Amino acid sequence: MFSDTNRQLRKLSIYKPMNFRIVEIDFDFNDSLEDITEEERDDIVEEVMMTTWEASDGDDLVEEITAATGWSINSIDYCYVLS
Repeated sequence: MFSDTNRQLRKLSIYKPMNFRIVEIDFDFNDSLEDITEEERDDIVEEVMMTTWEASDGDDLVEEITAATGWSINSIDYCYVLS
């Protein structure tokens, strides 16, 4: 699949993304030119874990979270949410 295929499929009305909840996530907060506080880090993690994410698969989920937060992910644990 091309890297943009999943995004294109989401635009189709027949495409139904899955819902995910994050159980645990580890961001690469060291990969930055600027420092952020521990409180800011905690806020980012809390916001991500409180959100129900739509994605086509685990790789797409990582891309969605990275795009939304601007931070790379070292590791992630998630579960599917039945709609």
